[in-house]
Amino acid sequence: VVETQEHYKSRWRSIWIMYLTMFLSSVGFSIVIMSVWPYLQKIDPTADASFLGWIIASYSIGQMVASPLFGLWSNYRPRREPLVISTAISVAANCLYAYVHVPHSHNKYYMLTARALVGFGAGNVAVVRSYIAGATSLTERTSAMANTSACQAVGFILGPVFQTCFTLIGEEGVTWKFLCLQLNMYTTPVLFGALLGVINIILIFAIFREHRVDDMGRQYKSINSDGEGNDVLDQNTEGSIDHVAVVALNILFFVILFVFAVFETIATPLTMDMYSWTRKEAVFYNGIILSVIGIESVIVFMVVKTLSKKTGERAILHAGLLIVLVGFFILLPWGKKLPNIQWQEIKNNSVPRTAPSEMLAPFWSLPELQLPSNHTAEPVGCPVTQSWCLNTPMIYLAQYISSDVLIGLGYPVCNVMSYTLYSKVLGPKPQGVYMGWLTASGSGARILGPVFVSQIYTHLGPRWAFSLICGVVVVSLLLLEIVYKRLIAFSVRYGRMQE
Repeated sequence: VVETQEHYKSRWRSIWIMYLTMFLSSVGFSIVIMSVWPYLQKIDPTADASFLGWIIASYSIGQMVASPLFGLWSNYRPRREPLVISTAISVAANCLYAYVHVPHSHNKYYMLTARALVGFGAGNVAVVRSYIAGATSLTERTSAMANTSACQAVGFILGPVFQTCFTLIGEEGVTWKFLCLQLNMYTTPVLFGALLGVINIILIFAIFREHRVDDMGRQYKSINSDGEGNDVLDQNTEGSIDHVAVVALNILFFVILFVFAVFETIATPLTMDMYSWTRKEAVFYNGIILSVIGIESVIVFMVVKTLSKKTGERAILHAGLLIVLVGFFILLPWGKKLPNIQWQEIKNNSVPRTAPSEMLAPFWSLPELQLPSNHTAEPVGCPVTQSWCLNTPMIYLAQYISSDVLIGLGYPVCNVMSYTLYSKVLGPKPQGVYMGWLTASGSGARILGPVFVSQIYTHLGPRWAFSLICGVVVVSLLLLEIVYKRLIAFSVRYGRMQE
């Protein structure tokens, strides 16, 4: 008997708590994204769009720093400790965010600190993934990792939905003077996130238990166990980890998140340049597109669980990268039709144009353009300050939509398969630190992606930007080919199980 029914139920209850933790982590990031810029302008008029970029990036920086630390902690102590502490940090950071309007100066720095601490608390993603990897057998692993990624995706989708619901409260809302607290459309979402965090902590104490099984599903203890399980199965932990495969998967994961960060960042400025959309139109239409992609991703997460049993994770990862490559290749400008130039749209040249740096900011960071009182239209089209607008063919809307669909299909496939293969290569060894490095590489990609695309797109245009992305994906495909045979489960590598 591999395990008792009672142990099986307890193990999966704990895994479901990890799903919830992952969901709340992503909600904590996305629930304020739409309102960060107007809230920042309200509490500190000295803040500009460039500082907003630091606030957005601070989440990923905090997560990048915290992931290896929490991962190391979880290797040697019961995982409940880093899970509770990290969630408590996120709760405290959300409460700080709700009070950043109180100080009389330097409010923007308090907001920066709050978002960095929320990201630091989100470093528990490494603990979650390492626990799920250790609490599932090889046959359960892909499905569990897909469910984890699906919970993360749903959190990113529902965060802005929650934010939209809270806008009904309005900018003024209700003020509780005895607490110095303003309950409005900016602070209520983070307080709601803090409440969810408190509920998560209670569930971790009440339901979560430390479980560990080997690749075949046999129960045993590990160094961070809290007393459950049988004797350690030493024979299943003998052997060394294939570090070449580990490094290769870290690189591949970095590339996957890098190209998706580029895709998210470029969506708004690209559509404004190519299709002469206003800010409002770009935010609205791209919001719909990204929501559809989010739903598509959740469906893909569910499908790959079944598909991987027939084809294997490596083949699906290969296919996912190819789909992403085709998606970006389709975005390359072809034809002869040029985009509308911004100065052609507005007869009076005295109307200020949007700076390229503002065009490249994410949609939540676009400040309201101040037009002279005798003008009601905002400038639209490709700004003449971007010299490539004068000679680069436009990207047709059909190209853009097709690319969105393909990237929305390829990204979740690559995401799940990377995590699954990584956990299988590591095998029964403690995975906290390794998962921490993988999460950190993903956070680094989310920081560097927007920086890369902002520079290349502004100065060289979409042809260079997307060509370089295609080149990066081709190199990652070559890397995958080189290490393809090494991306096998630890137990398969040492002949304890058949592939």
